[in-house]
Amino acid sequence: MTKIITVCPHCGGDVLVKNVNKLVRGGHDAAVLAVEAGVCTKCGERYYTKEAHETIQQIRKELKEGHTKDYCRIGNTYEYKKAIA
Repeated sequence: MTKIITVCPHCGGDVLVKNVNKLVRGGHDAAVLAVEAGVCTKCGERYYTKEAHETIQQIRKELKEGHTKDYCRIGNTYEYKKAIA
């Protein structure tokens, strides 16, 4: 498994490993993933291992293709169609 960086390349802040929720969208569907990520203590940027990134991409593809049998529905999302001024 690849390691997560310890210094943020964007701002130079310290990167700590944390468990975070990642929202992954694919087509009209979305999934919430619990994933370990490096999170910059200064700017908040998140960094994932190569393996986590590949899993996120695979889940995005499954969502786009409608292959959601292994997912648990936790709610609904609606689009508000009236214009807001």
